[in-house]
Amino acid sequence: QVQLVESGGGLVQPGGSLRTSCAASGNIFSINSMGWYRQAPGKQRELVATITRGGNTNYADSVKGRFTISRDNAKNTVFLQMNSLKPEDTAVYYCNALIQSDRYYSPRNYWGQGTQVTVSS
Repeated sequence: QVQLVESGGGLVQPGGSLRTSCAASGNIFSINSMGWYRQAPGKQRELVATITRGGNTNYADSVKGRFTISRDNAKNTVFLQMNSLKPEDTAVYYCNALIQSDRYYSPRNYWGQGTQVTVSS
């Protein structure tokens, strides 16, 4: 079994900052890409940022220059530093990871339970 557990969401005023983290645990042989997605009410889930094991990053245009994704491979953890937050960043943020549980198994996609980020004055 593999679990992704997120933390760090909350309520913040426009222009403020938040840092979310996501730790993977369980039967893990290796973790390929990790990332963050978000889903606002009435909207589809969308990509926020991804990071490869080697540290290559990819960001949605809407968050470039404001959000930074990073990871600690030794701790199987991915972080999302969110600065200059806007009301339109309000959403449930989901952690995602492509995890290989055993060297003989193909990697599988796993999701966290989600953490609410609300940007409001």
